[in-house]
Amino acid sequence: MFNYYTKFQLFCFFYFALIISLIILYDSLIANISSKSIVFQININSLQPLKPPLANRPLFSTKEETNNEVYLKEEEEDYAHLVPPYNLSQEERISWFKKNLPYFEILKSTNISRKFNGRLNEFFTSHYCSVQFFMTWISPTKYLGKREFFTLESLFKAHPKGCLIILSHTLDSPSGTMIFKPLVELGYRILLVTPDLYFLFENTPSNSWFIDLKNGKKDPGKIPLAQNLSNLIRLAVLYKYGGVYLDTDFIILKDFSRLRNSIGAQSMDRNGNWTRLNNAVLIFDKSHPLVYKFMEEFALSFDGNRWGYNGPYLVSRVVEKVKDYNFSVLPPRAFYPMNWVRIKGIFNAKNDSRWIEAKVLELNDKTYGIHLWNRQSKSMKIEQGSIIDRLISTHCVVCNDI
Repeated sequence: MFNYYTKFQLFCFFYFALIISLIILYDSLIANISSKSIVFQININSLQPLKPPLANRPLFSTKEETNNEVYLKEEEEDYAHLVPPYNLSQEERISWFKKNLPYFEILKSTNISRKFNGRLNEFFTSHYCSVQFFMTWISPTKYLGKREFFTLESLFKAHPKGCLIILSHTLDSPSGTMIFKPLVELGYRILLVTPDLYFLFENTPSNSWFIDLKNGKKDPGKIPLAQNLSNLIRLAVLYKYGGVYLDTDFIILKDFSRLRNSIGAQSMDRNGNWTRLNNAVLIFDKSHPLVYKFMEEFALSFDGNRWGYNGPYLVSRVVEKVKDYNFSVLPPRAFYPMNWVRIKGIFNAKNDSRWIEAKVLELNDKTYGIHLWNRQSKSMKIEQGSIIDRLISTHCVVCNDI
């Protein structure tokens, strides 16, 4: 009797354990199926900068994630050395630059940077590009946020067959690849590439300036060198390859493919004459003589202590002097319909709804892209129903977390 009762207890125990195991296995299978569905949705429709875009499945292994975290930490530490102390004399600043030169990764010639031209030629050979877009990104990867990402969304919304090349030694990395994965998976053509400044500046007027800078004979100025390098790199890449240079704080509204050899006016007088140009958008053929003149002016008159002197003011100075260079100056409505003082208006939803509607229609009709003046607008909240909210909603491709 005892043996029978014991056997019966053991049978009940194992039978109950089997039932529990089957329930757990079933729940696990359902959860796994659900997570895979969620992974697909997030992969296509969301963006989480510097985090794996797949919510339930890491893009990298644990070891790769650890390496990526180390890379980002080292990258941030490197950039702490890129801005000189403010109250230095010219001689002291040059001395500081010589001492900190090893920390300026972008100035180095490396195995990766020396592949720059080959990588670009291979990219152009293997991809049809309705328009060649170039951007520069010299900041650490973590500073490329959702607003910059939306610039890319609007670019590809207007140019689904366009190509985007981002010159950046920080984005040409596992963390950079992770950021742009949602766009690449949708079939858009993007190349993140470390620039070779030696190649880009070779046989251009800017080469002498670059050599003097590298040898510690040129005052980098108190303005962050990254900004002035970006001003020069955009000129060099357009001169050597041709296409469109674009800043990362734009909303693109219309196709650029019909624009040739053009620069946008930031402001005009009452007589319709431009008073200031800007270099946030540059559209030029390869080896265009005006771009050569821009680089020549950069090398001859470089001043790293005056904000905008080597950028918007530079292109304005040169264009004011030249004649018969086969280019067009587009009116402010093309790229700069709001100046930096008035940019707040497009973030505000408190304006009259009829005015907002009329402004949205006008911008979509007459404007190629809106420069958002990121230094002024980066802290502004995008209010629901505002002009920028309306434009973002209709010019996105991933359309997540707007």
